Amino acid sequence: MQSSNMKLSEEKVFKDPVHRYAHVRDKIIWDLIGTKEFQRLRRIKQLGTTYLTFHGAEHSRFNHSLGVYEIVRRVVDDVFKGRPEWNEDERLLSLCAALLHDLGHGPFSHSFEKVYHLDHEHFTREIILGNTEVNQVLLQVSPDFPEKVAAVIGKTYHDKLVVSLISSQIDADRMDYLQRDAYFTGVSYGHFDMERILRVMRPREDQVVFKSTGMHAVEDYIMSRYQMYWQVYFHPVTRSAEVILTKILQRAKALYEENYNFKYEPRHFVSLFNEEVTLEDYLKLDESVVLYYFQMWQDEEDSILRDLCSRFMNRKLLKYVGFSPDKKEILSEQLSELFRAAEIDPEYYLAFDSSSDLPYDFYRPGDEEERRPIHLLMPNGELHELSRESTIVDAISGKLRSDHKLYYPEEILLDFSKHEKVKREILAILKGK
Repeated sequence: MQSSNMKLSEEKVFKDPVHRYAHVRDKIIWDLIGTKEFQRLRRIKQLGTTYLTFHGAEHSRFNHSLGVYEIVRRVVDDVFKGRPEWNEDERLLSLCAALLHDLGHGPFSHSFEKVYHLDHEHFTREIILGNTEVNQVLLQVSPDFPEKVAAVIGKTYHDKLVVSLISSQIDADRMDYLQRDAYFTGVSYGHFDMERILRVMRPREDQVVFKSTGMHAVEDYIMSRYQMYWQVYFHPVTRSAEVILTKILQRAKALYEENYNFKYEPRHFVSLFNEEVTLEDYLKLDESVVLYYFQMWQDEEDSILRDLCSRFMNRKLLKYVGFSPDKKEILSEQLSELFRAAEIDPEYYLAFDSSSDLPYDFYRPGDEEERRPIHLLMPNGELHELSRESTIVDAISGKLRSDHKLYYPEEILLDFSKHEKVKREILAILKGK
């Protein structure tokens, strides 16, 4: 019997606060969950620094990955099963891709990626195809199975229906993280009627579509996503923590390049500093490792690294004001000069941060970042793009919303023991925003 058809002698279940249970019947899935590369995801928070804003947001990418798997399992085992448009041979591939889609994320992933020029999608592929326990499990299915899984996650697999299950404008990935993140942050915005959405899902040759009778459930999903981005994901306090995190990583790298003598040698960071990160190096990094260094660097001789780490570990975050992007350049020049006059390094204590989101867009031939639209299946069998039928979705379609914040250390500026005149001038500019 091929491994792809092997079932566990007894179904395994994971108790889940969002889906109640995640069911595992396939031995391959059970074995993948047990690999050290997948278990590492327990030590990577799903929402990065958001726990410093919403104290309940301590859930991991392990939780989320199981949730995405469970949604796809329900779709392929309950919704699509027996339908002529669905190829049953793609079932296990879909489940594995769903489970492993976030495998390459690193600690505080987006900040790390930006500073050290990393790409979690690259490492996801490396883990799946490299000398890993995950790769050995996938090879039990067939010699080309790891490549297929990597292709689905990389959105290059030939069966676009399979790809759309975990990567589209309404997919299992988003449906899980919206509900999971809402649950753990304690907000009400991310909740929507997933049961109804699953009931009206239908497979088509190259994508999932939704019966028009379920349009209001899809609308609810779109609006939930819209609200979660602005109320949770782009929260200015979370962004303040990300600014400090980014500055710590930049400062540590700068000190290393200056041959600074660390009290606590950043051994796990050396390959990052040199931009020579191997898969073995990468897999040794998780948030417990990073936080250990931040904890120890609070005792460093370098005053900037010491202060930034203390701010992050003890939640002494930067304050913020809004700014107009067309004034960013002149503001940056003015404030940088004044910060230097006040002996405050603007490189590490002045930050301009912008966030933007496009809640829903429809396919426009020739546009960059083309997105596949959400289609409704009408009673006559025709497919209509969602915003053409929904006035709610039409109102936000293609509309990019942005938010701009300037971050600074208020308590340092309020200490007038040195450079009183300059600091008052800085505060006057900031309060004029």
